[in-house]
Amino acid sequence: MNMKQKDVNNTGKNRENDNNTAVDINSDADIPGTGHLNDPVETENEVEILKKEVSDWKDKYLRQVAEFDNFRKRNAKERLELIQTAGRDVIKDLLDVIDDCERAQKQMETSQDLQTIKEGVLLVFNKLRNVLASKGLKPMETVNTEFNPDLHEAITEIPAPSGDLKNKVIDEVTKGYYLNDKIIRHAKVVVGK
Repeated sequence: MNMKQKDVNNTGKNRENDNNTAVDINSDADIPGTGHLNDPVETENEVEILKKEVSDWKDKYLRQVAEFDNFRKRNAKERLELIQTAGRDVIKDLLDVIDDCERAQKQMETSQDLQTIKEGVLLVFNKLRNVLASKGLKPMETVNTEFNPDLHEAITEIPAPSGDLKNKVIDEVTKGYYLNDKIIRHAKVVVGK
């Protein structure tokens, strides 16, 4: 026998083996999870188990929704309270400055010593600056710095008195401020051109 004849014979034998081991596709016996579908007691038990699982999942879902809703309401309430009381500490610290201003006003009405009045007013201003600095307020240094549109608002441009002041801030009309390193007011400046 030559090689081609052996291959043909082997192929024929393999087909016979395949036919003998064929699976009955109409049978549910080898399919996992099918069981006996015709058994009404087992079907009822499976339905009850599935109903219980659905009920458990529904309960968990409703609890999660309620929990999230409570979290959302609590968060909104806390945020509102925070907004309402955010300035409380600053205002409380500024009350001392207001008291000093009122004392200075009384002194200005009764005293004739101009030098004492000036010193008292300067003390009040320094106290105000210190209170605001302790809360994170910091003034911008702008004069003789390079003009930066992110920090400065140019009110006007004037001819630069010297070449090194071109595109630099020559004068400051309104001081700019940072609060905790974030700009809360841009400086209004005069720029040299």
